[in-house]
Amino acid sequence: MNETLEKPKRRGRPPKVARDEPFDTRTALVRCGVEVLTEQGFMATGIDGILKRVGVPKGSFYHYFPSKEAFGLEVLESYAGYFARRLDRWLLDEALSPLERLAGFVQHSKLSMARHDYRRGCLVGNLGQEVTVLPHGFREALESTFLDWQRRLSTCFDAAKQAGELPANADSQALAAYFWIGWEGAVLRARLVQSDGPLNIFIAGFLRGLPR
Repeated sequence: MNETLEKPKRRGRPPKVARDEPFDTRTALVRCGVEVLTEQGFMATGIDGILKRVGVPKGSFYHYFPSKEAFGLEVLESYAGYFARRLDRWLLDEALSPLERLAGFVQHSKLSMARHDYRRGCLVGNLGQEVTVLPHGFREALESTFLDWQRRLSTCFDAAKQAGELPANADSQALAAYFWIGWEGAVLRARLVQSDGPLNIFIAGFLRGLPR
C-alpha cells in the first residue's frame, strides 16, 4: 500500500490493512511455503499452519490454489527460480576463475545453512526424499530442476576447460551430475549433524577427484 496516497476519512471501525491483491497474498503464501517446506518437507506440512503464519483465511488459499498439490508445485517452481538465480550469481561471475566460482557457491551455501541453524536444507532434495509418496506431477518437476542445475554447472565446467583448469577432454555434464548427486547427500548429512563438516568433506573430495 502506498503510504503517500491521501485516504478519505471514515467513521466507525478502522479499515483492515490492505494487500495489493492478488500479488501480495499469493506471493506471501508461496514465500511462506518455501520456508516451511524447506524445513519439514511436503507431507508433514499442513495448510492451516501456513495460513496462520501468513494471516489469511482458508478461503483465500483456495482462491489462488485449487489444492495442496498445486500449491506445492508452485512453491517448487518459485524455489527453483530463486536457486537458479543464486547459481548464476556465482557460476557466471567472470571476476573469478570457473572453479573459484564453484567454491564461492559452496562457501555461500555453508554460511546460509549455518545462519538457519541447519534447519533448512534444499527444498528439491527434501521433496526428492518424499517422491514415492508425492503426487505424480512432482517427479517430473524435480527431475527437470536437477537437470537445469546440472546444465548451469556444466557450462561452468566448460569455462574451466577453456581456462585450463580442466583438461579439454573432461566430461562437463558427467562432472556436473556427479556434483549434484553428492552435494544433495552432503546437505542432508549436514542437517543431521548440524555442522558444515559433511559439506567440507564432499567439496574437498570432489575437487581432488577432478581430472587433471
